[in-house]
Amino acid sequence: ISDQKPLGCWSVKHGQILTCPVVCNFETHEYIAVHDDKVLRIWKDEDINLDKAFKATLSADVYRIHSLPHGGPVVLFRGGAVRTLDVLLEAPQQDIENVISGEVIRWSGAFMEGQQPILIFTTEKDGDFFVYVQKPKLSSLHKYKLEQQESAKPLCFTAHITNQTVTLLCLYSNDSVYQVLIPLQQDTEEKLEEEEKILSKSLLLSLSVSGAVLKGTSLVVLDKDHIAVLGNLAAPGKEPRECLTIWNTKFQTLQTSKELPLGTSGQLWCYEEKFFLIHGKVLTVIMYKCDTSSLAAAVGKLKDSQTPDVSSFMNWNTLEDEELVVSFQSQESVALKAHSRMNLRSRRSTVAEEQPETLSVGQLLLNLKDASTYVLEAELRQLMSKAPTPDLQATIGCVVTALTDRCKRNPKYYPQNFLQQIVETRDLSYSLCPDLMAVALEKKDMHLLQICLERFPDIPEEITYACLKAFLSTSEAHLQSIDVNLDSVVCYIDVEFDNKEVKTEIVENGFSAEMDQDVCDTKMPKESQSRSDGECCPVGPQKAALLNAVLHSAYTETFLLPHLKNLPARQAILFLRYLYYLYVKCSEKVNTTLPGIRCPTINQIMDWMCLLLDAHFTVMVMLPEAKELLSNLHKFVRAQVRFYSELSKIEGSLQELQRLNHLRESQTYSIEVLEII
Repeated sequence: ISDQKPLGCWSVKHGQILTCPVVCNFETHEYIAVHDDKVLRIWKDEDINLDKAFKATLSADVYRIHSLPHGGPVVLFRGGAVRTLDVLLEAPQQDIENVISGEVIRWSGAFMEGQQPILIFTTEKDGDFFVYVQKPKLSSLHKYKLEQQESAKPLCFTAHITNQTVTLLCLYSNDSVYQVLIPLQQDTEEKLEEEEKILSKSLLLSLSVSGAVLKGTSLVVLDKDHIAVLGNLAAPGKEPRECLTIWNTKFQTLQTSKELPLGTSGQLWCYEEKFFLIHGKVLTVIMYKCDTSSLAAAVGKLKDSQTPDVSSFMNWNTLEDEELVVSFQSQESVALKAHSRMNLRSRRSTVAEEQPETLSVGQLLLNLKDASTYVLEAELRQLMSKAPTPDLQATIGCVVTALTDRCKRNPKYYPQNFLQQIVETRDLSYSLCPDLMAVALEKKDMHLLQICLERFPDIPEEITYACLKAFLSTSEAHLQSIDVNLDSVVCYIDVEFDNKEVKTEIVENGFSAEMDQDVCDTKMPKESQSRSDGECCPVGPQKAALLNAVLHSAYTETFLLPHLKNLPARQAILFLRYLYYLYVKCSEKVNTTLPGIRCPTINQIMDWMCLLLDAHFTVMVMLPEAKELLSNLHKFVRAQVRFYSELSKIEGSLQELQRLNHLRESQTYSIEVLEII
């Protein structure tokens, strides 16, 4: 999530449909999916083709698979039957009984009580709601009927188990949350009781405050005293607005809320003290921490409040990409840390409690807002020199943000050396200081951009493209006058003789100048053939080093391609010429690896070549100056394909030689003649 990079992607065939959420088996590190209701698929990270993954066709439709950290996956069928995955895989076509009749499952959840997995699900039939509690390993099943509520019905459910008691929370259409307590039966084996027990419910919380009513769509339990509700907050005379709210059920108070202006899907998930929700078109992750509930905290009268530090690190406003340091007005025991889609990596820790006599980081930065440059940098250096704390990384992010804010307010101020020192010596990320690279682009600080591209794991594709365009558009003369790290190019580009590469004989893997003349009918001038794009570096060493930093930056093709299409044609051709040059250089080596530090890999070079051709192929075909380049590239790739094709033909013979070598006795002298046919 922090890097915005897909780690794996699997697709079912055309016409097939995934019919329940995919889960992970915590014990085997496998993924489990169901498509077309009955077809079970199981695969691992390294599996590429889902169609070749393990497949089992079941005898009944699956409603949901639940995965428990220490209990294994549990499968709930649409007919109400439950099986553990192990039992199901022993005989996939085993008969599955129907537990419910004419009822539709509305919600399900799985829990561990001791060593036993417990599955709870609710059903609806003709306006009546039922609750089932199953222990699949004990074949135990209990059915209950929910007490009816006049003029209101349940919208969603959630549950938790404490002290052998199931606490079922029901969000009703009358804007209230009700609580139902279900004691767990201590039986070893029991069939479904014919007579249903009616469960009474009690009002837990009314979702209204100061005349505003929350029309909830989803709720989750945070701890025994706090719940989170996602929904539309409707106030008299105002338009309803979607909000994520935190409620204290013990004292019936709204702890805090945040408006979600881009809208949500209506679903809210909670896992390991993190919220997951869809905000607009992105997945937003919000970390939270619940302190012990107290009346003082619930009504905002907690004396030892952490509000100053909350304003520095626990930022709701990243949901709208606003400023880093914001005012967090409500003082509550539920401390929240909100992260946008790209700043989960670096802010993992909650804020440490401050001593009463110590200024918080947020307050210190506010005090230094109008300080002189000398005082500002001195105080910030002292702040960073403190002993490591869980929040030191976030503190340094705030320091960089304070510097970039001053750069934006005062165009003449730019602490180049200080910023470079911070980025080089600290483990930062783009999300911790999102304005840094934008300021560096504005100041044309190529060296800082190079460092950021090499070190930041989560740079947005838009910024990567902006850096590429800036590097390509900067003149060689200007680049020679600035400091750039050349470690990635000095081993394969000769910087002597006016920065022109010393020409060496090119002997590529499988490539011969005379080998593929029939591939393209275009006749090249002799001068062009003697100095082809693959033999001479088209850019100087400084620009090459900067472009190498771009090649190292992680990206997602879907997000980068639209930006690459805006790259001017001349710059695109220059970049492709450099990529072709690197490709030829890699092919000179048996291991296809360039010498040096942080050099691009053959995979990075080829991926960028494909991206660039996808974005500009039509334009390049039309431009006369690109014709020779495309022709040379085509011939070179064609020659390599032929070379590797010839290698594959003798692969079997080489393997046989290796096998014979293992069988040969090392102490016996012999001469063998092997004929390769």
